[in-house]
Amino acid sequence: MTDSPGYLALDVGGTKTIGAVVGTGGEVLASARVPTPTGHGSEEVFEACVFALEAARSETPVSAIGLGVGCGGPMKWPSGDVSPLNIPDWRDFPLRDRLADRLEVPVRVHNDAICLTIGEHLLGGGRGLNNVLGMVVSTGVGGGIVADGQLLTGASGNAGHIGHVVVDPTGPKCSCGGRGCLEAVARGPAVVGWALAQGWQSVDPAGESLAASAREGDPIARAAFQRCGNAVGTAVASVAALLDLEAVTIGGGLSRAGDLLLPAVYEGFERHAGLEFLSQCRVLLAGEDAGLVGAAALFLAQHRYWSEGY
Repeated sequence: MTDSPGYLALDVGGTKTIGAVVGTGGEVLASARVPTPTGHGSEEVFEACVFALEAARSETPVSAIGLGVGCGGPMKWPSGDVSPLNIPDWRDFPLRDRLADRLEVPVRVHNDAICLTIGEHLLGGGRGLNNVLGMVVSTGVGGGIVADGQLLTGASGNAGHIGHVVVDPTGPKCSCGGRGCLEAVARGPAVVGWALAQGWQSVDPAGESLAASAREGDPIARAAFQRCGNAVGTAVASVAALLDLEAVTIGGGLSRAGDLLLPAVYEGFERHAGLEFLSQCRVLLAGEDAGLVGAAALFLAQHRYWSEGY
Protein backbone atom coordinates (compact mmCIF):
# COMPACT_ATOMS: atom_id res chain seq x y z
CA MET A 1 0.00 0.00 0.00
CA THR A 2 1.45 3.36 -1.03
CA ASP A 3 1.16 6.57 0.94
CA SER A 4 -1.64 8.89 -0.11
CA PRO A 5 -0.66 12.09 -1.96
CA GLY A 6 -0.31 15.32 -0.03
CA TYR A 7 1.90 18.33 0.49
CA LEU A 8 4.66 19.23 2.90
CA ALA A 9 4.60 22.75 4.32
CA LEU A 10 7.12 24.77 6.31
CA ASP A 11 6.62 28.02 8.19
CA VAL A 12 9.97 29.52 9.23
CA GLY A 13 9.69 32.26 11.83
CA GLY A 14 12.14 34.21 13.93
CA THR A 15 11.32 32.30 17.11
CA LYS A 16 9.65 29.08 15.91
CA THR A 17 9.61 26.83 12.88
CA ILE A 18 6.64 24.61 12.00
CA GLY A 19 6.68 21.66 9.64
CA ALA A 20 3.42 20.13 8.47
CA VAL A 21 1.68 17.62 6.26
CA VAL A 22 -1.24 19.16 4.37
CA GLY A 23 -3.92 17.18 2.57
CA THR A 24 -5.03 17.85 -0.98
CA GLY A 25 -8.10 19.66 0.34
CA GLY A 26 -6.02 22.11 2.37
CA GLU A 27 -6.43 20.38 5.75
CA VAL A 28 -3.41 20.21 8.09
CA LEU A 29 -3.00 16.51 8.88
CA ALA A 30 0.04 16.71 11.16
CA SER A 31 2.48 19.35 12.37
CA ALA A 32 5.62 19.69 14.45
CA ARG A 33 6.97 22.86 16.06
CA VAL A 34 10.58 23.54 17.04
CA PRO A 35 12.40 26.68 18.24
CA THR A 36 14.27 28.56 15.52
CA PRO A 37 17.95 28.58 16.56
CA THR A 38 19.62 31.96 16.85
CA GLY A 39 23.30 32.85 16.82
CA HIS A 40 24.54 29.39 15.89
CA GLY A 41 24.94 29.75 12.14
CA SER A 42 22.93 29.07 9.02
CA GLU A 43 23.24 25.29 9.10
CA GLU A 44 21.64 24.93 12.52
CA VAL A 45 18.61 26.90 11.34
CA PHE A 46 18.42 24.71 8.25
CA GLU A 47 18.62 21.50 10.29
CA ALA A 48 15.78 22.73 12.50
CA CYS A 49 13.66 23.09 9.36
CA VAL A 50 14.47 19.56 8.22
CA PHE A 51 13.78 18.16 11.69
CA ALA A 52 10.34 19.82 11.86
CA LEU A 53 9.38 18.48 8.44
CA GLU A 54 10.58 14.96 9.16
CA ALA A 55 8.81 14.94 12.53
CA ALA A 56 5.50 15.92 10.91
CA ARG A 57 5.92 13.40 8.12
CA SER A 58 6.63 10.62 10.60
CA GLU A 59 3.18 11.19 12.11
CA THR A 60 1.33 11.14 8.78
CA PRO A 61 3.37 9.70 5.91
CA VAL A 62 2.45 11.06 2.47
CA SER A 63 3.68 10.79 -1.06
CA ALA A 64 4.74 14.42 -1.26
CA ILE A 65 3.63 16.34 -4.34
CA GLY A 66 5.85 19.19 -3.22
CA LEU A 67 7.07 21.28 -0.31
CA GLY A 68 5.79 24.83 0.08
CA VAL A 69 7.75 27.15 2.36
CA GLY A 70 6.83 30.45 3.98
CA CYS A 71 9.77 32.47 5.30
CA GLY A 72 10.35 36.06 6.31
CA GLY A 73 11.78 38.40 3.71
CA PRO A 74 13.28 39.93 1.81
CA MET A 75 14.15 37.14 -0.59
CA LYS A 76 15.09 36.48 -4.18
CA TRP A 77 12.08 35.10 -5.97
CA PRO A 78 11.46 32.54 -7.33
CA SER A 79 14.96 31.19 -6.65
CA GLY A 80 14.19 31.03 -2.92
CA ASP A 81 17.42 32.61 -1.62
CA VAL A 82 16.34 34.16 1.66
CA SER A 83 17.67 37.00 3.84
CA PRO A 84 14.96 37.35 6.52
CA LEU A 85 15.42 40.36 8.77
CA ASN A 86 14.21 38.29 11.72
CA ILE A 87 16.77 35.48 11.12
CA PRO A 88 20.21 37.14 10.97
CA ASP A 89 21.96 33.79 10.45
CA TRP A 90 20.49 33.55 6.93
CA ARG A 91 21.78 35.97 4.34
CA ASP A 92 21.25 34.92 0.73
CA PHE A 93 20.72 31.41 2.05
CA PRO A 94 19.67 29.09 -0.84
CA LEU A 95 16.72 27.63 1.07
CA ARG A 96 14.79 26.28 -1.90
CA ASP A 97 17.74 24.41 -3.40
CA ARG A 98 18.99 23.08 -0.08
CA LEU A 99 15.59 21.67 0.87
CA ALA A 100 15.06 20.19 -2.59
CA ASP A 101 18.44 18.43 -2.44
CA ARG A 102 17.90 17.16 1.09
CA LEU A 103 14.28 15.99 0.82
CA GLU A 104 14.21 15.14 -2.90
CA VAL A 105 10.90 16.88 -3.55
CA PRO A 106 9.99 19.97 -5.60
CA VAL A 107 10.20 23.09 -3.40
CA ARG A 108 8.69 26.54 -3.72
CA VAL A 109 9.49 29.37 -1.31
CA HIS A 110 7.61 32.59 -0.71
CA ASN A 111 7.23 35.21 1.99
CA ASP A 112 5.51 33.84 5.11
CA ALA A 113 2.96 36.64 5.10
CA ILE A 114 2.13 35.95 1.46
CA CYS A 115 1.56 32.31 2.37
CA LEU A 116 -0.76 33.42 5.17
CA THR A 117 -2.62 35.63 2.69
CA ILE A 118 -3.05 32.73 0.27
CA GLY A 119 -4.36 30.50 3.06
CA GLU A 120 -6.83 33.16 4.17
CA HIS A 121 -7.94 33.80 0.60
CA LEU A 122 -8.54 30.09 0.03
CA LEU A 123 -10.17 28.99 3.26
CA GLY A 124 -10.22 31.84 5.79
CA GLY A 125 -11.50 35.36 6.30
CA GLY A 126 -10.68 36.37 2.73
CA ARG A 127 -12.52 33.48 1.08
CA GLY A 128 -14.75 34.69 -1.73
CA LEU A 129 -13.22 38.18 -1.67
CA ASN A 130 -11.08 39.76 -4.39
CA ASN A 131 -9.13 42.39 -2.43
CA VAL A 132 -7.42 41.19 0.74
CA LEU A 133 -4.39 42.09 2.83
CA GLY A 134 -2.91 39.36 5.00
CA MET A 135 -0.48 40.29 7.79
CA VAL A 136 1.94 38.52 10.09
CA VAL A 137 2.66 40.43 13.31
CA SER A 138 5.28 38.43 15.16
CA THR A 139 9.07 38.61 15.41
CA GLY A 140 8.74 40.66 12.26
CA VAL A 141 5.83 42.31 10.47
CA GLY A 142 5.01 41.24 6.93
CA GLY A 143 2.14 41.28 4.50
CA GLY A 144 0.71 39.85 1.33
CA ILE A 145 -1.88 41.28 -1.05
CA VAL A 146 -4.60 39.82 -3.24
CA ALA A 147 -5.89 42.53 -5.59
CA ASP A 148 -8.71 41.96 -8.09
CA GLY A 149 -8.50 38.27 -7.24
CA GLN A 150 -4.80 37.89 -8.04
CA LEU A 151 -1.80 37.63 -5.77
CA LEU A 152 0.49 40.64 -6.16
CA THR A 153 4.15 39.69 -6.35
CA GLY A 154 5.76 42.93 -7.54
CA ALA A 155 8.91 43.44 -9.59
CA SER A 156 11.07 41.19 -7.39
CA GLY A 157 8.44 39.05 -5.64
CA ASN A 158 8.57 41.16 -2.48
CA ALA A 159 5.27 43.06 -2.78
CA GLY A 160 3.32 43.41 0.46
CA HIS A 161 5.99 44.47 2.94
CA ILE A 162 3.59 46.48 5.09
CA GLY A 163 6.09 46.17 7.94
CA HIS A 164 8.11 48.86 6.20
CA VAL A 165 5.30 51.35 5.77
CA VAL A 166 6.37 54.34 7.87
CA VAL A 167 3.96 55.06 10.73
CA ASP A 168 6.18 57.50 12.66
CA PRO A 169 8.95 59.33 10.72
CA THR A 170 10.62 60.32 14.00
CA GLY A 171 10.18 56.86 15.53
CA PRO A 172 12.67 54.11 16.32
CA LYS A 173 15.26 52.85 13.87
CA CYS A 174 14.30 49.77 11.90
CA SER A 175 16.52 46.82 10.97
CA CYS A 176 15.89 47.67 7.31
CA GLY A 177 17.88 50.90 7.78
CA GLY A 178 14.87 53.20 7.87
CA ARG A 179 13.17 54.90 10.80
CA GLY A 180 9.66 54.65 12.15
CA CYS A 181 8.60 51.60 10.13
CA LEU A 182 5.61 49.65 11.39
CA GLU A 183 7.93 46.71 12.09
CA ALA A 184 10.15 48.86 14.31
CA VAL A 185 7.11 49.70 16.45
CA ALA A 186 4.90 46.61 16.29
CA ARG A 187 7.15 43.54 16.04
CA GLY A 188 7.00 41.42 19.19
CA PRO A 189 10.51 42.20 20.51
CA ALA A 190 9.93 45.93 19.90
CA VAL A 191 6.66 45.89 21.85
CA VAL A 192 8.35 44.12 24.78
CA GLY A 193 11.39 46.41 24.54
CA TRP A 194 9.24 49.53 24.68
CA ALA A 195 7.44 48.20 27.77
CA LEU A 196 10.74 47.45 29.50
CA ALA A 197 11.99 50.95 28.70
CA GLN A 198 8.85 52.37 30.31
CA GLY A 199 9.49 50.45 33.53
CA TRP A 200 7.62 47.17 33.03
CA GLN A 201 9.29 44.38 34.97
CA SER A 202 9.09 40.62 34.49
CA VAL A 203 11.18 37.56 35.25
CA ASP A 204 10.33 36.42 31.70
CA PRO A 205 10.36 39.50 29.46
CA ALA A 206 8.54 38.01 26.47
CA GLY A 207 5.34 38.65 24.57
CA GLU A 208 3.34 36.04 26.47
CA SER A 209 4.32 37.55 29.82
CA LEU A 210 3.52 41.05 28.57
CA ALA A 211 0.07 39.89 27.47
CA ALA A 212 -0.52 38.25 30.86
CA SER A 213 0.45 41.49 32.62
CA ALA A 214 -1.87 43.49 30.38
CA ARG A 215 -4.78 41.18 31.15
CA GLU A 216 -4.03 41.62 34.84
CA GLY A 217 -4.34 45.38 34.39
CA ASP A 218 -0.69 46.47 34.34
CA PRO A 219 -0.86 50.00 32.85
CA ILE A 220 2.50 49.82 31.04
CA ALA A 221 1.70 46.45 29.47
CA ARG A 222 -1.69 47.69 28.36
CA ALA A 223 -0.11 50.84 26.91
CA ALA A 224 2.37 48.68 24.96
CA PHE A 225 -0.43 46.80 23.22
CA GLN A 226 -2.32 50.05 22.65
CA ARG A 227 0.74 51.59 20.97
CA CYS A 228 1.31 48.47 18.85
CA GLY A 229 -2.31 48.17 17.79
CA ASN A 230 -2.64 51.85 16.93
CA ALA A 231 0.43 51.59 14.70
CA VAL A 232 -0.97 48.51 12.94
CA GLY A 233 -4.33 50.21 12.43
CA THR A 234 -2.65 53.31 11.02
CA ALA A 235 -0.68 51.29 8.47
CA VAL A 236 -3.73 49.19 7.57
CA ALA A 237 -5.80 52.33 6.92
CA SER A 238 -3.14 53.62 4.53
CA VAL A 239 -2.93 50.36 2.58
CA ALA A 240 -6.72 49.92 2.55
CA ALA A 241 -7.12 53.38 1.04
CA LEU A 242 -4.43 52.69 -1.54
CA LEU A 243 -5.85 49.33 -2.66
CA ASP A 244 -9.59 49.60 -1.83
CA LEU A 245 -9.50 46.49 0.36
CA GLU A 246 -12.42 44.33 1.45
CA ALA A 247 -10.66 42.57 4.33
CA VAL A 248 -7.47 42.54 6.37
CA THR A 249 -6.54 39.39 8.27
CA ILE A 250 -3.87 39.46 10.97
CA GLY A 251 -1.90 36.41 12.08
CA GLY A 252 1.41 35.70 13.77
CA GLY A 253 2.43 35.48 17.40
CA LEU A 254 0.95 38.77 18.55
CA SER A 255 -2.41 37.82 17.09
CA ARG A 256 -2.76 35.36 19.97
CA ALA A 257 -3.21 38.48 22.09
CA GLY A 258 -6.06 39.57 19.86
CA ASP A 259 -8.24 40.56 22.80
CA LEU A 260 -5.61 43.17 23.65
CA LEU A 261 -4.49 44.08 20.16
CA LEU A 262 -7.63 44.29 18.03
CA PRO A 263 -9.43 47.09 19.91
CA ALA A 264 -6.37 49.30 19.43
CA VAL A 265 -6.08 48.24 15.77
CA TYR A 266 -9.71 49.24 15.20
CA GLU A 267 -9.10 52.55 16.96
CA GLY A 268 -6.04 53.34 14.82
CA PHE A 269 -7.83 52.26 11.65
CA GLU A 270 -10.95 54.31 12.30
CA ARG A 271 -8.90 57.39 13.17
CA HIS A 272 -7.22 57.35 9.74
CA ALA A 273 -9.83 55.65 7.52
CA GLY A 274 -11.84 58.74 6.74
CA LEU A 275 -12.88 57.89 3.17
CA GLU A 276 -16.39 56.48 2.85
CA PHE A 277 -15.41 53.43 0.81
CA LEU A 278 -13.13 52.22 3.62
CA SER A 279 -16.17 51.40 5.75
CA GLN A 280 -16.50 48.13 3.81
CA CYS A 281 -13.09 46.89 4.94
CA ARG A 282 -13.22 44.27 7.72
CA VAL A 283 -10.25 43.68 10.04
CA LEU A 284 -10.09 40.25 11.67
CA LEU A 285 -7.75 37.58 13.01
CA ALA A 286 -6.32 34.98 10.65
CA GLY A 287 -6.74 31.25 11.17
CA GLU A 288 -4.00 29.48 13.09
CA ASP A 289 -2.99 27.24 10.16
CA ALA A 290 -3.36 29.81 7.37
CA GLY A 291 0.38 30.12 6.74
CA LEU A 292 0.85 26.35 6.38
CA VAL A 293 -2.20 25.99 4.14
CA GLY A 294 -0.96 28.86 1.97
CA ALA A 295 2.55 27.40 1.73
CA ALA A 296 1.14 24.12 0.46
CA ALA A 297 -1.10 26.06 -1.95
CA LEU A 298 1.97 27.37 -3.77
CA PHE A 299 1.58 24.10 -5.70
CA LEU A 300 -2.11 24.59 -6.53
CA ALA A 301 -1.82 25.89 -10.06
CA GLN A 302 -5.57 26.31 -10.41
CA HIS A 303 -5.42 29.14 -7.89
CA ARG A 304 -2.72 30.94 -9.89
CA TYR A 305 -0.61 31.73 -6.86
CA TRP A 306 2.64 30.95 -8.58
CA SER A 307 4.45 32.12 -11.68
CA GLU A 308 4.12 29.87 -14.74
CA GLY A 309 7.83 30.47 -15.33
CA TYR A 310 8.99 28.95 -12.06
